Amino acid sequence: MSTRPEFTPVERQVIEREESRELKERVVEINRVAKVVKGGRRFSFTALVVIGDEVDRVGVGYGKAREVPLAITKAVEDAKKNLFRVPKHGTTITHEILGRSDAARVLLRPASEGTGVIAGGGVRAVLELAGIRDILAKSLGTTNPINMAKATVNGLKSLRRPDEVAKMRGLTISQVLPYKAPEVSGSEPQSETRDGEGAAQPPVREADQGRGSGEPGGSPGK
Repeated sequence: MSTRPEFTPVERQVIEREESRELKERVVEINRVAKVVKGGRRFSFTALVVIGDEVDRVGVGYGKAREVPLAITKAVEDAKKNLFRVPKHGTTITHEILGRSDAARVLLRPASEGTGVIAGGGVRAVLELAGIRDILAKSLGTTNPINMAKATVNGLKSLRRPDEVAKMRGLTISQVLPYKAPEVSGSEPQSETRDGEGAAQPPVREADQGRGSGEPGGSPGK
């Protein structure tokens, strides 16, 4: 008797779609390190790798081995264990956030469509493989690529979806979004101002008529 849980057709389609997504990997940095032993120095290599499906899943991994290919393989396996989903609003993130990791601080801000990924190094790799197309990023601390990548992951994990915030505050989703629809009645005050200017003209003309009648040689009709 099979112990595999039975899934509905919709759940089965979702699972197949998730498994069919190809995870792309990007090597951020490869560093050579040395360990001092009795007979001298023993060299090995470390690799920082970011993997993601360029939709909403991303992960960062770190590996170390005597050879570069083996270090990259270990880093990819470590990144697969750290995969997580990124809350998004269209092509950008849901709100501004500051990610922290040791001495690294990375500020992430939402951007309008068409801005692109304004970031560099490991931060750019994490954001692009997470499926984010428009964002502004700024490093405020150390430039260590490992800590910067971890700070970016910390910021993305701290993001909250609009429906979660709306449920917590007891509001609708449209009330917690970072923008509001423009008001259609913005042209009414201008028409009122113009009407007001037109209504103020007759008293001024009467004053002008009075001045014209009192001056010598002036015509009372002008």
